[in-house]
Amino acid sequence: MDFSDTKEEAVFREEVQAWIKGNAPEYLYEPLSTSGFGSTRTGDYDPLAEAKKWQKKKADAGWACIQWPSEYGGRGATPIQSVIWNQEEGVYGSLSRTFIIGQGMCAPTMMAYASEEQKQRYLPKLASGEEVWCQLFSEPHGGSDLAGLRTRAEKDGDDWVINGQKIWTSGAHYSDFGILITRTDPDVPKHKGLTMFFLDMRSEGVDIVPIKQANGDSGFNEVYFDNVRIPDVQRLGEVGEGWKVSLTTLMNERLAIGGSIATGFPEIKALVDELRVASGSAIEDSAVRSKLADWYAKSAGLQNTASRAISALSKGETPGPENSIGKLVAGGMMQDIAKFALDLQGLPGAIMDPEIASGSARLQAMLMRSPAVRIEGGTDQILRNIISERVLGLPEDMRADKGLPFNKIPTGN
Repeated sequence: MDFSDTKEEAVFREEVQAWIKGNAPEYLYEPLSTSGFGSTRTGDYDPLAEAKKWQKKKADAGWACIQWPSEYGGRGATPIQSVIWNQEEGVYGSLSRTFIIGQGMCAPTMMAYASEEQKQRYLPKLASGEEVWCQLFSEPHGGSDLAGLRTRAEKDGDDWVINGQKIWTSGAHYSDFGILITRTDPDVPKHKGLTMFFLDMRSEGVDIVPIKQANGDSGFNEVYFDNVRIPDVQRLGEVGEGWKVSLTTLMNERLAIGGSIATGFPEIKALVDELRVASGSAIEDSAVRSKLADWYAKSAGLQNTASRAISALSKGETPGPENSIGKLVAGGMMQDIAKFALDLQGLPGAIMDPEIASGSARLQAMLMRSPAVRIEGGTDQILRNIISERVLGLPEDMRADKGLPFNKIPTGN
């Protein structure tokens, strides 16, 4: 692995630094710097409006989705240039979380399966933040089994009529469009009877219900479809090939989410450096130091694994299923660190107010958000199966419903 910039990369980095220095919304630096994990604090300013403003400014100057082709709103940058941009954007990059699903998951699917006319229409506005997209995959009865979905799509002339429900859809309440996977044939095995579409989230019959989370946010939603009509021209891929299309989305989802998960190590290190416990300074406690050493080793391992992926990107290679390791390790590590931090603080660890709590309550925010991290983008169990089967080459997990028509699979209701 080569961690240093080439001469060309160093020049590019200087160009990025100069533009960010001259254009970044500095009035947001302080609230963004103290944002809790999974949230974007913008002080007295509206987070969505500020995210769109920053994204549009980047797009107008050619700095949005820089790895995309220029005709779709990018600048045709190399993978390593994209990494450099993300490194230099720093805290302002948290404003882009609003668009991570659309740009990191929906856009690659559209690029692979939409018509050229559709790409020209939707991708530039997706890159600029003028239109926000969501991903309509998970369902109440499916759990981690995406292929077990029940939302139906039935052909009616030149349209498809959609009925069903999705859940845990991030950002649906402010999204303009979404990609939607449905079941079009229940008489074949569950992976074979699926079809993918994209739709306008303001279509008649779409009902979005925000879900109140334990941390007080409502970033996830239930989405109901009641005789929603989608033109066949908005189908992505062939009828019955939805699983194949979804793999494009899921591959990019692991890459987009996995590379951005915090571990909590910098936050716990900063906390124990200042915290005093019954025995004295927390950092002098041998049990605390042992925990820190273990987490430091894991953190270093994650950094080196990420650097290996960056090196692969720099050489034009495509990251493989081994990238599931990053999300699996980081998600569990973040939850363990946050639990330990709150236990170490005692009663003050229950304070959620960032103006009062140690470390601006970032570790508290991590604990409240961590269960979602271990589910979204693939549960720990799904990721372990991917790693065992596709990285380590172990035998496949037993699947009792393999080969059965979907409508013959026993259900509890």
